[in-house]
Amino acid sequence: MSGQQAPQSRVFVELVPWADRGRENYLLSGGETLPGLRRPLSSAQTQTATREVHVSGTAEVSATPDRAQVVVQMSSTKEAAAEAKKSVCRRLDYITQTLQQQGVQSENVTVTKDFQRVENAYHMEAEVCITFTEFGKMQNICNFLVEKLDSSVVISQPQFYHTPGSIENLRRQACVVAVENAWRKAQEVCNLVGQTLGKPLLIKEEEMKEWEGQIDDHQSSRLSGSLTVQQKIKSATIHAASKVFVTFEVKGREKKKKHT
Repeated sequence: MSGQQAPQSRVFVELVPWADRGRENYLLSGGETLPGLRRPLSSAQTQTATREVHVSGTAEVSATPDRAQVVVQMSSTKEAAAEAKKSVCRRLDYITQTLQQQGVQSENVTVTKDFQRVENAYHMEAEVCITFTEFGKMQNICNFLVEKLDSSVVISQPQFYHTPGSIENLRRQACVVAVENAWRKAQEVCNLVGQTLGKPLLIKEEEMKEWEGQIDDHQSSRLSGSLTVQQKIKSATIHAASKVFVTFEVKGREKKKKHT
């Protein structure tokens, strides 16, 4: 009874850098081919062959909203048209004057008026829409108007939002920080193996994600009326995450010449 033949072992060897793409093949029994060893690289080929390190980098950045909008509403219903107008305009003038004194620019204030006949009376409504860039100033002004005008005006809850430019800046910042992290990673790898990091050969952003706030939609809708200003700001904060893939050139460290 003959013994079983031991399975053949094959070892594949590949040397890097691979400067010569055309490799010779040796024909084996059964029609299979086995890559042969490449010819040794010449000194010129060795110098021109590019060695590379491939790394990925990630980053997550966030930005609080840079704008807030508040709407102040007032109305009056009188039998005489002049009385209805006078009542609303008196409060309206007081509000616009307060905003000017507090340094709110006119381009950030929009005033709309509506006057109509309602049965046997005249009804006038006015609305002041104010855009703030300083949230502390916004709170001070709203508190002041509530104190002075009481229930004769209705002040909405602030609506926080981002301008398109700030969102685009956030996306760019996430990508730049991700590339920086990839560069640091590649730098540490080269230092570890005694090499010098060269110039970047390829930079590719593979993924960009962004999301708003840290309060889920169900909880946000349930608590929207009871959220504090700081909670509203946190809910409107935008987060952006970027993932990049970068290829760097790797250079050997130059040997220091010995002085005779």
